Amino acid sequence: MSTATIESTGLTQGTWNLDSSHSTVGFSVRHAGISKVRGTFSEMEGALTLGETLADTTVTATIQAASFNSGDANRDAHVRGADFFDVEVFPTLTFTSTSVSGDDEDFALNGELTIRGITHPVTFKGEFHGVAVDAFGATRAGFEAKTVISRKEFGLTWNAALEAGGVLVSDKVTIILDVAFVQAA
Repeated sequence: MSTATIESTGLTQGTWNLDSSHSTVGFSVRHAGISKVRGTFSEMEGALTLGETLADTTVTATIQAASFNSGDANRDAHVRGADFFDVEVFPTLTFTSTSVSGDDEDFALNGELTIRGITHPVTFKGEFHGVAVDAFGATRAGFEAKTVISRKEFGLTWNAALEAGGVLVSDKVTIILDVAFVQAA
């Protein structure tokens, strides 16, 4: 994905749609200062619009907050509730890119992330995993990227003090993307 042209990567200009059944949008957050809790979102949509160069490229994504899953029903209900995502009031998390830069393998995806109606700039650092035509003739492109955010900046301030000191949920949250896009017909 050179800054001069994207053609050398096997990617072609145009719209590529997020393949949510072959993509993972996940996170990890430190719990009680000693372990990490991980989770994913199962309902998402997005588009990668490739221009002639990375500077002409855009990415948009919308995630349904209620699709949050950490593998624990009680925790999931709490996180979907008013203390965290408040999915009744803020049903989606969104991302809109502002710039893309990089080379044939590594990239930086800058954009605006909105959680609970609060928007902040973020930078995803990632890798391009290539292009392949699947068994059904669809052209796919794979990417992996991550960023670290402060959950407090997005209004996710709930916490509980620990008897030994510290808090139950860390402020820093790592967002991890492992996504596939399919070239639009």
